Amino acid sequence: MGAAAIDHVVEFDRVAKTYDGRSRVVDDLNLSIRRGEFLSLLGPSGSGKTTTLMMLAGFETPTAGEIRLNGRALNHVPPYQREIGMVFQNYALFPHLSVAENVAFPLCVRKLSKAEQTARIRRVLDMVQLAGMEGRRPGQLSGGQQQRVAVARALVFEPRVVLMDEPLGALDRQLREQMQLEIRHLHQRLDVTMVYVTHDQGEALTMSDRIAVFSQGRVQQLADPRTLYEQPANLFVASFIGENNRLRGTCIACNGDGITVQLSGGVVIRAAAGSAVAGQSCTVSLRPERIAAHAGSADGKAAAAGSNRVAATLAETIYLGDHIRLRMKLADETDLMATMPVGMAAGLPQPGQAVIAEWSPEFTLVFGS
Repeated sequence: MGAAAIDHVVEFDRVAKTYDGRSRVVDDLNLSIRRGEFLSLLGPSGSGKTTTLMMLAGFETPTAGEIRLNGRALNHVPPYQREIGMVFQNYALFPHLSVAENVAFPLCVRKLSKAEQTARIRRVLDMVQLAGMEGRRPGQLSGGQQQRVAVARALVFEPRVVLMDEPLGALDRQLREQMQLEIRHLHQRLDVTMVYVTHDQGEALTMSDRIAVFSQGRVQQLADPRTLYEQPANLFVASFIGENNRLRGTCIACNGDGITVQLSGGVVIRAAAGSAVAGQSCTVSLRPERIAAHAGSADGKAAAAGSNRVAATLAETIYLGDHIRLRMKLADETDLMATMPVGMAAGLPQPGQAVIAEWSPEFTLVFGS
């Protein structure tokens, strides 16, 4: 077995899934999951991410292609023989069993001795901070504690891979954010491979080593969180990951110095990178936090210092506690959103007054359309 095969614990090789023989829920998926990494499958509903997870778990069978675990083909291996742990969205705990009995279930299936079961249950409950709760039933636990029991059950038989299907969706925001960090820290301590399905972009950015962004059954981009956010491969990724301004225009020049775009309202701006060609209609992608706003007016041309400057009217100021959101209107009535820390909001004009929006070409991306 080569070095590359050793590094990748899971491989999807041209995997496809269809239920009706026509439309593909997963389409020609090639994906390698590194040993010990935390990989999130992120995408909107119907994008194929959950079907991909279920095929890896063994609850769905690929229509075409092959899934391998440590080089072994899994297509016809039943779920209980795959040595893969699973945490379901609704936790799937047995309500009539105690915490210890729920955690012990995978060990009973594998016919481990009582002594070994007791030792493993104690160890894994310590790990998820549930020691002393062995005798409680799921109905006597909080949502966060039930989630920990589900994680403990997935880990207790020491699987090679742990799969999680949106396990935090039922929790309130504060508990969900706490559990994100707990799962992340648990992964770091155990060095186990985790594959995590979510539609929550913030959750994926917080927890993942890498993220596979799905749309229409295909992976649009596979990268670490910073690369996905700062260097999206296409407009779908740019729009789906984080907040994003999308401005329509025409590419009027493209050379080694970057891309020059004339927006639909006539304003000319510059971008450092993109995929458009001269004469082509395009979409400019710009993150709200990259935009500075201040009182004044501008002629709509790029400033001599190199930044893009656009005249706008401040339409709305929204206070969100730790930051301010500004909604500005360009001359053609296009909305332009900006965010800034509350402490930097002093001196902003009032809604209805003129404002200058300014940002660097470095943070401006252009996508041909």
